[in-house]
Amino acid sequence: MENIEKNVVLLLNGRDAEEPQDFCDFTLEDQNEAAISKGLAPSAPPDFVPILKQSVCYVVMAVIINEKNEILMMQEAKSSCAGQWYLPAGRVEPNESIMDAFKREVLEETGLTAEAATLLMVESAAGSWYRFVLAGNVTGGSIKLPSQADSESLQAKWVHNLSDLSLRAGDILSIVEHARSFKTQQESQQAFHPSLLPTPRSYTKLFLRLIICARRKTNNRVHILVSEKTAAHLPICEIHPGRSLHAILKKFMTEMFGADLPSHRPHGVLALGHNYQPRPKISDGLCLTLLVSVRLPLEEVGLIDKYSWFQVSLEVAGILLSRMGKFRTVPLNVVRTSESDA
Repeated sequence: MENIEKNVVLLLNGRDAEEPQDFCDFTLEDQNEAAISKGLAPSAPPDFVPILKQSVCYVVMAVIINEKNEILMMQEAKSSCAGQWYLPAGRVEPNESIMDAFKREVLEETGLTAEAATLLMVESAAGSWYRFVLAGNVTGGSIKLPSQADSESLQAKWVHNLSDLSLRAGDILSIVEHARSFKTQQESQQAFHPSLLPTPRSYTKLFLRLIICARRKTNNRVHILVSEKTAAHLPICEIHPGRSLHAILKKFMTEMFGADLPSHRPHGVLALGHNYQPRPKISDGLCLTLLVSVRLPLEEVGLIDKYSWFQVSLEVAGILLSRMGKFRTVPLNVVRTSESDA
């Protein structure tokens, strides 16, 4: 158990846990067996491998706000939405990291060079489409003019009111609102999550790791759930590529707590692990770490026998509790449909 708290601290700082990838409590094969035990047909491909442009799609979206609180926007060149406006966005290509995709898309579509500052939001449709919304800062270049129009975009400009534009889709309105609110929090030195960028670790599969917190009624001390399958580690499951993350979370929680699930709240993402592995060794997987709090005292929560509660130090408990407020984790939004590029 000595490494549990160390790994929690790493994840709270947006870094990756020092745990082997073979620590997985609920694989796709396990999920199939669970379905069969309930008389249902198995739906998870047990040999699923996440490969960009084949079995998974990752999209980056850039939200860059200048000192005038204006948003960097680009005008679409694609025939399906030509002339409409959108945030710089596009698919992560094979042999490309999320960070490199961010830089490439901003440069191609706006003419500006930029560096990502933090992850603002993660969106997912089913378990195999993800959009990573990142805030960033301009570092150079010159904004694309109409005379420089190409297949990537017609032009780019700074915009204060998005209502002045004909937008490609309205989904960016809530994203921009969140980004501006986050920026306001930062500038007023109010509480917000630390800068969170993908950690440079390659994953062979899609994983969801959970930090599940509960308090002991007798002394109010914070505990976190630990899996004792193989060596002690934080609970982690393989993401079903055909199910929403909400459904995956519920099934995994049921695997740990049984059918009578305690009232709980997913707060948001604490860490994102992703780094491409150059071909021919394909590794386009990722690992999302999600903070979850259980509302009931842990004495009233039933557990399956391979899980137990671990009491964290008062210092770590204080940090965990502080990360349960607004803007203290990266929002994870599950959407019903995805667009082809962004």
